[in-house]
Amino acid sequence: MKIVFHCVYFPPEVGGLESHVFYLCRALAEMGHSVEVVTSRSLPGLPDQEEMDGVRVWRTWFPTRSPAGWVAHSLASVPTLMDRASDADILHAQAFASVPPCLFAASAGGRRIPVVSTLHTSHFLVRARRAAWKPVLAELVRRPDYSLAASEEIGAVAEALAPGVTVEALTNGVETERFKPVPPALPSRDGPRIVVPRRLFEKNGVEYLVRAIPGIRAAHPDVEAVLVGDGPERARLEALAGELGVGDTVRFMGARPNTEMPGILSSATLAVFPSLMEATSVAALECLSCQVPVAASRVGGLPQIVDDSVGGLFDPGDPADLARVVNDLLGREDLSELGRAGRIRVQGHWSNRRLALRHLEIYEGLLAGGRASPRPGRRG
Repeated sequence: MKIVFHCVYFPPEVGGLESHVFYLCRALAEMGHSVEVVTSRSLPGLPDQEEMDGVRVWRTWFPTRSPAGWVAHSLASVPTLMDRASDADILHAQAFASVPPCLFAASAGGRRIPVVSTLHTSHFLVRARRAAWKPVLAELVRRPDYSLAASEEIGAVAEALAPGVTVEALTNGVETERFKPVPPALPSRDGPRIVVPRRLFEKNGVEYLVRAIPGIRAAHPDVEAVLVGDGPERARLEALAGELGVGDTVRFMGARPNTEMPGILSSATLAVFPSLMEATSVAALECLSCQVPVAASRVGGLPQIVDDSVGGLFDPGDPADLARVVNDLLGREDLSELGRAGRIRVQGHWSNRRLALRHLEIYEGLLAGGRASPRPGRRG
């Protein structure tokens, strides 16, 4: 089977969507399928074409990181996508900006190629609230032959936009053989270490973790918080840490490549996800897969993967509640057992292989009968 993906961003870009698409593509290629990706030259110096772990990557013009830039890239990528789709069996649009070029390429060659879409990220949720975007997004939900969503919240919003369409909520997967307990990459220390693998954007709520540090340090004076990620909020957050007198506790590591993350995560006692908006976080699943318990905001898809058996949940935007949950977890003698339970859960439900096999079921169903069979027990 030849499967062609379209997505705006792809590694070496760092992010949950990028990791999801790369590991899914790699798993499908390892299963013997021909997999290609049409994406953007979003970073300087990227080649127009390359092969990454058996996946053929084609990069096209990209003007700017904005909704207008996504649209321009999607339009500019159509010729390349049409060429790669000429002998494809399936086209898969990763995120709503990729749906129009896939729909166009699917019908342009004189035959109809099935189109699958996956709706990701808070960008979809934010635009789904705006009146001007609702009819546009509704059409993008209706038109593909099969639609997936990275969380139940995104799936429910998509179904509300397009009544009569069923959207399958399918949690992103983790490469469990890469994300597993490994020797720590950070120096050992006597006190607990919190890791916060979040890009520094307002929606990720890292401000509230910084604001919670005084309360956490009151119970655990030797705690360290390591922020792994970068973004426009960094300077403000560094200043806030200084104002709160916790600049010596909060360490800003900046962005790190995905390959370094298992060692960084394995250096941590606990991972914290203070998001204000979230799909199903690949990074949180990666932490659990490395046997690191997770404390997370009670938003979006996070409660689907985090509960008291593998960590804890706190109210979003509430530093006091965040500090309470983190202190309770750091005080538990069985915290390492929660980490082991997290890895077992990820292996059983969210391994990348299981994700790839479900995708193949969908693709084969579309090729066999024009529609994929619903997953047993799926929402809707």
